[in-house]
Amino acid sequence: MRVNKVKQALKQGKVQLGCALGQLGHAEVARILAHAGFDWTYIDTEHGAFGIETVNQLCRAASDAGLCPVVRVADLQYALVARALDNGAMGVIFPRVESPELLEKVVSWTKFPPVGIRGFGLTPTHVDYEPVTIAQIAEHVNAHTLVVLQIETRRAVEACDELLSVPGIDAVMVGPVDLSISLGVAGEFFHPKMIETMERILECCLRHGVAPGTQTRTVELARFWRDRGMLFLGCGSETAMLMQGARAIVGELKSGAT
Repeated sequence: MRVNKVKQALKQGKVQLGCALGQLGHAEVARILAHAGFDWTYIDTEHGAFGIETVNQLCRAASDAGLCPVVRVADLQYALVARALDNGAMGVIFPRVESPELLEKVVSWTKFPPVGIRGFGLTPTHVDYEPVTIAQIAEHVNAHTLVVLQIETRRAVEACDELLSVPGIDAVMVGPVDLSISLGVAGEFFHPKMIETMERILECCLRHGVAPGTQTRTVELARFWRDRGMLFLGCGSETAMLMQGARAIVGELKSGAT
């Protein structure tokens, strides 16, 4: 059965690089990200364009290529969490969480009994047809499913200690756009208020033994937060990288052209 190397590396304090995947629903995109050297990708079903069949194909391609597929669910609903995991996600990102009570409930959906209340719907294809028992599968999957909490509002920041006291959280991924809006500095990612707030979140993670992380839009911003201790570090998206690469090529070839 597959080992979640990202979850293991985070426990060892190692930076794990990720990329958002939300619009280009082809398996080859996942393979490209893997061979480029990314450790994980989050497949975005909150703001992205994907149905469950596409999620299944992307998760399978990512896993086969050695890229850890993490699904950001659209809402905190059992069916969305369970289907993401049953269709190949090795982790789940919970968006817009502000309530510790609700967080405890949704974490339980990611684990099979006796740890949680997830229903068992896995088949031999989920374990690459290895001859293992249901009990072995449940124990292994419980140990290797990555649970990520998003903190993206002022209220969530204020409740950070309570949220991270909930058992079973492996990592935090700050949602910087929504957080900047909530703080009244929309899109100003280097604003002192943003930096101070994100450092507060980082310190809270360290107190609770949770890997701190954030999504970023530029290499400059990713490097800034990597150097300050963010471990679960997202940088860019598949569409942004395509646009950047295309612009660079066109700009290079058109410069000085007659």
